[in-house]
Amino acid sequence: MVLEVDRFKLSLSLKKTLKKFVHQPDCEIRIDSAFARVIQACASSPRHGDDGTWILPDMINAYIDLHHAGFAHSIETWIKGELAGGLYCVALGQAVFGESMFYRQPDASKIALAALVSLCRQHQISQIDCQQNTSHLKSLGAHEIPRSVFVKRVQALAQGPTIDWHFQSLYWQHFFAFKTALV
Repeated sequence: MVLEVDRFKLSLSLKKTLKKFVHQPDCEIRIDSAFARVIQACASSPRHGDDGTWILPDMINAYIDLHHAGFAHSIETWIKGELAGGLYCVALGQAVFGESMFYRQPDASKIALAALVSLCRQHQISQIDCQQNTSHLKSLGAHEIPRSVFVKRVQALAQGPTIDWHFQSLYWQHFFAFKTALV
């Protein structure tokens, strides 16, 4: 299942939440400031219909090693100085593979995903591999594509240059216009 970033569905309620988040001085998106905390939170977050997690200690250590090597990244939603939600992904060139998400406050993981979509749009990355076929991801615009198409796209994206994994508030312009003072 992939999320083509131009097909990301920003519901009216999420758009309203996102606008509020963006305009609050105590709300921010950070990238890679708490990678280990994000993956630990993903590992310990209960999942509807799942009794356990695939994110075991050896996997956590492997992803932390990938992070230190510059291939794994966390997109974090911070509210009032607290990590409220986020996700982590692996990136090879411009091929982005979403791994897992968590939230401690409503919509915090969706805000992180919207930030990742904005970052991808800014760097002209066309898709994010979502891996799991879930109704939640479908509601956000993800869909299945034939394996042959997926492999061809990933091969091309992986050849692209590595992007700058920093988030700037002006990237939100991909969802809505700002007053000049915010850009």
